[in-house]
Amino acid sequence: MKKIILHLPKHRLSMEFRLSKRRKGPMDEPIIPSIKTLNLKYRIGGLTKKLFRHLFEHKKVRALFGTNMALMIIASSFTPAGAFMTNNETTNNQEEAPVYTVDGTETPINTEIGTQFPTDPIRITQGYNFFHPGLDLDGITGDSIKPIKIGKVISIDQSKFAYGNSVIIDHGNDLTSLYAHLSKINVKLGQEVNTNTVVGEMGATGRAFGDHLHLEVRDKGIPINPQSVLPR
Repeated sequence: MKKIILHLPKHRLSMEFRLSKRRKGPMDEPIIPSIKTLNLKYRIGGLTKKLFRHLFEHKKVRALFGTNMALMIIASSFTPAGAFMTNNETTNNQEEAPVYTVDGTETPINTEIGTQFPTDPIRITQGYNFFHPGLDLDGITGDSIKPIKIGKVISIDQSKFAYGNSVIIDHGNDLTSLYAHLSKINVKLGQEVNTNTVVGEMGATGRAFGDHLHLEVRDKGIPINPQSVLPR
């Protein structure tokens, strides 16, 4: 008897094979038997069922399946992790925009952001509280202001008091957002906007002490904490 031990470091396993010389005995049962043999061995079932049962119960077939499984485990332990990655996966791990094909023409599908902060970078100078029903976001005059999510412009106000130049966007489901103290307004009443639309530019109009954006989010007209809607 000979003993062979293979260590599989990737799987933290060791496989042991024992090789021994088979004793001489009666003639082995053939893999493909005769119909007479099948009928004698199995009394129940049709010919096809008897044949498949014989094949899967045959010791040589079972040994073959066991050997192939062992070889697959051994091969996987020595295969680099990225060996089966496609060229696109190995050279570029970044996700590409999905493509929808119609009549042979490929059209990229635009993936819309759910919610976002209206400024970039994000610098919160004053948070939401009972006396301040919104967020103040720091910046300089001229910074781009974008909607927190898709919607429709339902109000535009240009004033020297309170919110100054402001825009209100309806996002549906009774949710609205207000952008105040703008130096410039770039949208029109009734305009549909998305997360790439520049609503206006940051400023210090109205009752503002320095350049900043005052953002309010309202549910059914009642101010709520914008950070309960914005991404964290």
